[in-house]
Amino acid sequence: MNVLIVDDEHLARQRLRKLLSDTAGCQIIGEAETGEDALRKTQASQPDIVLMDIRMPGMDGIEAASYISRMDKPPAIIFTTAYSEHALKAFETHAIDYLLKPIKQSRLEEALDAAKRMNKAQLSKLREDETEGVREKICVKSRGSLELIPVEDIIYFKADQKYVTLRTAEQEYLIEESLKMLEQEFASHFIRIHRNALVAHKMLHGLTKNDEGHACINFHDIDDLLEISRRHLPLIRKKLKSSGNSST
Repeated sequence: MNVLIVDDEHLARQRLRKLLSDTAGCQIIGEAETGEDALRKTQASQPDIVLMDIRMPGMDGIEAASYISRMDKPPAIIFTTAYSEHALKAFETHAIDYLLKPIKQSRLEEALDAAKRMNKAQLSKLREDETEGVREKICVKSRGSLELIPVEDIIYFKADQKYVTLRTAEQEYLIEESLKMLEQEFASHFIRIHRNALVAHKMLHGLTKNDEGHACINFHDIDDLLEISRRHLPLIRKKLKSSGNSST
């Protein structure tokens, strides 16, 4: 089994490397110090197993694992953690393999033998239970690979059936995330203008009307028009007025 080690602490990576060198049937194919680095190296080297630390600066292990799980052939992921036994009950509830630091050789071998791919529902629930904070980047699939889009570059999210379109100045991507969950997570960055659309506060430019005479948002950087529902129009007018933007 090809294994990728992910931990922001050098000593922790060193210990895992030593334990794996004493484990038959395992080959270490790389190390990563951050969640983003883990994502890149997983795509590049396609390991069978990722040993993933949970608490890392920037993108944590759970977020990185949720993105890795979207790959066409995702590796099995085993979390490593310094949580107490009590806190680990959440992991046991969701049937997720984990290693409690300091990691023992026998426990590592058990986890490697039992490693299973985690599904999105498990990862989503684990992130809800165990982590806090708002993402700085959103992972999208583009031309067969995963790409990280900074939230500050996103102009709007628009729902269309089972997908949500994420729009930047350069292009648009389809993501499998709920508009409602995006609204909750990024409430300080985006405002709802319609039941199917969220727009970045800083991207609001002005009001215009489309060919049907409906009020729409227009933007500085793109030609798109997004319709505003009557319910949300008063608040959008107020926001534009307070920011000094024009409307027609």
